[in-house]
Amino acid sequence: MIQNQKFIQICNLQKVYTIHEREAGLGAAVRSLFRRQTRDIRAVDGISFDVHAGEIVGFLGPNGAGKTTTLKMLSGLLHPTGGEVDVLGFTPWQREKAFLRQITLVMGQRNQLVWDIPAIDSFELNRVIYHIPEAQYRETLKELVELLELEALIHKPVRNLSLGERMKCEIAGALLHRPRVLFLDEPTIGLDVTAQRRIREFVAEYNRRHGAAVLLTSHYMADVEALCRRVIVIHHGRLLFDGALADLVQRFSPHKTILVKLAPGATNGRGAEALRPFGEVISYMDGQAELRVPKGETAVVTSRLLATFPIHDLTVQDPPIEEVIEQVFTKTKQETADV
Repeated sequence: MIQNQKFIQICNLQKVYTIHEREAGLGAAVRSLFRRQTRDIRAVDGISFDVHAGEIVGFLGPNGAGKTTTLKMLSGLLHPTGGEVDVLGFTPWQREKAFLRQITLVMGQRNQLVWDIPAIDSFELNRVIYHIPEAQYRETLKELVELLELEALIHKPVRNLSLGERMKCEIAGALLHRPRVLFLDEPTIGLDVTAQRRIREFVAEYNRRHGAAVLLTSHYMADVEALCRRVIVIHHGRLLFDGALADLVQRFSPHKTILVKLAPGATNGRGAEALRPFGEVISYMDGQAELRVPKGETAVVTSRLLATFPIHDLTVQDPPIEEVIEQVFTKTKQETADV
């Protein structure tokens, strides 16, 4: 596998929907029969990026940002309005069989398994659809069952499985043909913490074993932090950031978080008030405090804290990724409003 091989190439990708609008009332309804008012919605507005073999890339943005629309175009379910797309050397919306055998699209809580029969029967159906050789199918099925711990699940009717169990079976069914490109749209949505962690571990292991390119959308930042070194952020269909996850924090968060545990009686009964000269006190309870300080002042503030109070523990952290993403969107709204 050539690690720098581009599996996904997107140039100026656009998707515009034309919607019809009218005011309320009978008069407006009659007028719309003769002159319909329309408005263009730019769901995806000229984004460009590449994804290489072996990469797991986080594709982030708020609801309505254009993430799912982009994945549907990349998997061939939607035609773009403009731009160019190359996935494994194919044009996705031509839906060639050779292309479909090498990609998969997993959408959280969207079922592909037949509800009333065991998952293993749906797996067998997928084997026939994808023309998977029997020996390869058995080998892949064994691998997926072991990695996702499905032995006790695949012979039960799908309707009898919990959401987490069903999602694991959905993912297995989507990977039986060993796709080289995975489009994962909220694969852990609605799952408990244990199921989320298990699916993250599986995606990482599948990527390691097969060198697949993975484009992942998720509102759970734990998914992104665990799997993605690189993230792409879009908003209103436009690309805001494409780079390392650590660079996103560095670029958009001007603060550090200091977590400090004070010795009993360290503040002489003043509590959080005693810490206000050192930074913004986010929380304080029983001698444990969270401070927000400018990055450039972190070393100085840390030294002052250690010199001023008896401290049991002190940790300096970057802010949570959720907070950084929110700052990206807030900054974009402000810049748009200033134009």
